[in-house]
Amino acid sequence: MEQRQSSGESLMTRIGQAVILLHGGDREEARNRMGDLWTELGEAGDAFQRCTLAHYIADAQDDPGDELAWDLRALTAADGEAPEVVALRPALHADLAADYVKLHRPDAARLHLGRARASAHVLADDGYGDGVRAAIALVARQLSGA
Repeated sequence: MEQRQSSGESLMTRIGQAVILLHGGDREEARNRMGDLWTELGEAGDAFQRCTLAHYIADAQDDPGDELAWDLRALTAADGEAPEVVALRPALHADLAADYVKLHRPDAARLHLGRARASAHVLADDGYGDGVRAAIALVARQLSGA
């Protein structure tokens, strides 16, 4: 058990390191590292880790269609009842709504915006929850102007 937990923490650390590269502007290196981590994690990997990694891989994409594909993988990975993945669903749906806005698909964007709003009750009153609620509001404004 401790070996598995340590391995999981190591993977999350490496995901964090790739995210730092992404936020530092080295998108290509971040994508490469995250792709290697995705291969390492595999289809049977931990749902939270798969969801987190797919979410960040989506953020590293230059093409909106590729970003959508990775955000859909993140949502698929969060298809369970574990509290840590349930708490991610509002953000995942907000991300998908934003992806569909970029792709000029307002009906799909509205569908995911509605799902983000419907699941937002699980968000805590903290910085993360506030950020997700702000993202939901941003997508709503974008759609109202479309």
